[in-house]
Amino acid sequence: MWIEEANEMLDMFRGSIPLTIILIVPVLIMISPGVPVDAAHEFSVYRMQQYDLQGTQYGCRNALVNMEARPINSNVMVRRCLVTRLAELTSERYQEVIEGAGALLILLPKDINALPQSVVQYWLELEPQILEQESKVPIYFAHEDDRLIEIYEDIRTAVSSDQAASGAEALLSAVYANGFQMVVSGSQSKPVKDGTITSIQGMLKGKGIEDQLPTIAIVAHYDSYGVAPYLAHGADSNGSGVAALLELARLFSKLYSNSKTQAKYNLLFLLSGGGKFNYQGTKRWIEDSLESTETTFLSEVSHVLCLDSIGSGNGLFMHVSKPPKERTVPHSILQEIIAVSKTLYPELNTSMIHKKINLADDFLTWEHERFSMRRLPAMTLSHFASYVDPLRNSILDDGTTLDVSVLARNVKIIAEGLARHLYGLSSSSSNQSLEIFTDLMAVSEPSLKSWTTFLSSQSRAAQLMTKDSPVVNTLYAGMEKMFPNDVVTKITVKADKREPEFIFYDGMTMKMNAYNVKPAVFDLFLAAAIGCYIGIVYLVVQKFPALFSLMQQYSSVKVKHQ
Repeated sequence: MWIEEANEMLDMFRGSIPLTIILIVPVLIMISPGVPVDAAHEFSVYRMQQYDLQGTQYGCRNALVNMEARPINSNVMVRRCLVTRLAELTSERYQEVIEGAGALLILLPKDINALPQSVVQYWLELEPQILEQESKVPIYFAHEDDRLIEIYEDIRTAVSSDQAASGAEALLSAVYANGFQMVVSGSQSKPVKDGTITSIQGMLKGKGIEDQLPTIAIVAHYDSYGVAPYLAHGADSNGSGVAALLELARLFSKLYSNSKTQAKYNLLFLLSGGGKFNYQGTKRWIEDSLESTETTFLSEVSHVLCLDSIGSGNGLFMHVSKPPKERTVPHSILQEIIAVSKTLYPELNTSMIHKKINLADDFLTWEHERFSMRRLPAMTLSHFASYVDPLRNSILDDGTTLDVSVLARNVKIIAEGLARHLYGLSSSSSNQSLEIFTDLMAVSEPSLKSWTTFLSSQSRAAQLMTKDSPVVNTLYAGMEKMFPNDVVTKITVKADKREPEFIFYDGMTMKMNAYNVKPAVFDLFLAAAIGCYIGIVYLVVQKFPALFSLMQQYSSVKVKHQ
């Protein structure tokens, strides 16, 4: 009986193809294991540094990616986008990747400083190596999320087909693997037309004839640096230096607003751009100031005090290219800062570190060297005893690396030491315990915290700091509040068109898509399975009478046995 009903049902499907599609296709969709929304995932990626400096190319030279994803330990790298978590990347494997892989995607944890200390230390050693080398391989960074971690785990299973013991095992692994195609579309990275570097200058005029007064300059570069521009926040280097300069400007502007407390020195404050690019903003500012016929204040500079990374540590070091001679302004300021430190904070390590300028190096080590090369007396204050400390140029330099109370302490030392020199308070030993910046004139921790929070929340790579960027406009507005009579100016410089000192590139942040795909061998197996299925259906339909007779005989034999 059931055979006759089956025959009628088969006749219905055989005579009505549309009905077959209507009934079969929904069933296939419902039983499909894949979720359509998981077939693709779009996420933000940040490309490694790319720039030219003094005619030398640095960083990643390519941007486009359209390759199958593989884990970092895969044996097959050619035309593959290797994906790795930060903790799994090694120096040896990185060298192999940039020589043979198609692209590299590095996944960063949500809190990078929460990684084990051993991983953090290893990355601090690896990051400078990555930045020093030019790479033809597109290198991207992305922050981990739940979906990216799932994709990464799926990609890791694909490595079994690369390392299978036999061809059959490799084929089966490829069929069952859940692969992904990583795609970054758009245009190739190209030089930014008319790239600029902007500096901000403010002046407090001393008591007397301005052009005849000596000048003390306080300088801090405001840009940050790391392996990827959009990941470089530079909380300590040099967000702390910028916050300190702004706080010093606030304190001394109060003193200079009253003629009775106005010192016989001009105070120049400079927030320089392009500090991480060999101090290009400072270099051009010095050249333009010395060549200008309208301004002469730079020729009257008695000392330049550069602030670089002073928001952490248990030391405050004064880096100089040439030890200052006794009875000079630089020597007096240095000695006053040391004396204040010993009086107020005897446990603090404060000392001078002498390092000659190496003109053979491609990069200067400290900002004061730009001034020293022009025979202007200068020094840099920093809690770093060595210029090679990797935290000066790392994406790990976020808000967790900075201590506002330490920053406030260092600002207090600098302000007191500078004031003692400006007002001649060091001539009497009885003044050694005198504090100027107390009570209403005290260093403001809330103000410092506000500035460091703002600066550490921004990506301040020089490529992103156009003259109209929010960071530059905010710093300019902050300086304007502290200087009367509109003496705050923006100085914007462009690279020379014939022989550019610096060239920036676009495409530093992109959108990457991870498409869930199966390898070509899966299509082969699927085509074979579909062919077999269609062949079986064809044989069943064409040979149904014979099949029906066979089934009747089987049914009769079964009834007789019963």
